[in-house]
Amino acid sequence: MQEPLSIVQLILDASLMVKLVMAGLMLLSVLSWGLILQKMALLRRARREAEAFERNFWSGADLNRLYEDAGRRDGAPGLEKIFTAGFGEFLKLRRQGASALSDVMDGTRRAMRAAAQRELDELDAHTSFLATVGSVSPYIGLFGTVWGIMHAFIGLGNAGQATLATVAPGIAEALIATAIGLFAAIPAVVGYNRFSYDVDRLATRFDTFMEEFSNILQRLATRPGA
Repeated sequence: MQEPLSIVQLILDASLMVKLVMAGLMLLSVLSWGLILQKMALLRRARREAEAFERNFWSGADLNRLYEDAGRRDGAPGLEKIFTAGFGEFLKLRRQGASALSDVMDGTRRAMRAAAQRELDELDAHTSFLATVGSVSPYIGLFGTVWGIMHAFIGLGNAGQATLATVAPGIAEALIATAIGLFAAIPAVVGYNRFSYDVDRLATRFDTFMEEFSNILQRLATRPGA
């Protein structure tokens, strides 16, 4: 009675090219999972910090005190960094005696937009790697499968006898490359789509805060005696 095929044994019996393809795909999968876990932690922390700052900001805290508290902490995150960039620029332009309120507000908005873009760039860093893995892994796996099947049929041609028992192992070991390609691609695609959505939501949150904070500063600047 013929022993059942073992996946591990099929991988070990695969040709050198198919083994290289499988090893490359497994490396891509490991790197993808490492990046996915890192991004999950980073975005979770960014959301938590944004919620904490918004609660503090909209609780009626004094703007100068918030600015001083943020200045005492190195590397203020997310919304707090946008706030410090905008309020710092607002105070600087007021001290310099900018003639028109529009100039003050334009400079403040530019400072906040620059800070927000830096934050979004950091949150979105390296996610393109996931998109690349998701798009190319199935094709790399398919290449390994085609190569393995071609290698199997060449061996059958040299043997001169083709039966299901002789064809099946070669085709099975080749198809494993496609399976590993899908194993690498699917989590990468899901992770990329999820992270893109989360970053877009944070970008909308940043934009909303910048508009609302700009309105607050504009009212503050036009207040009598300000």
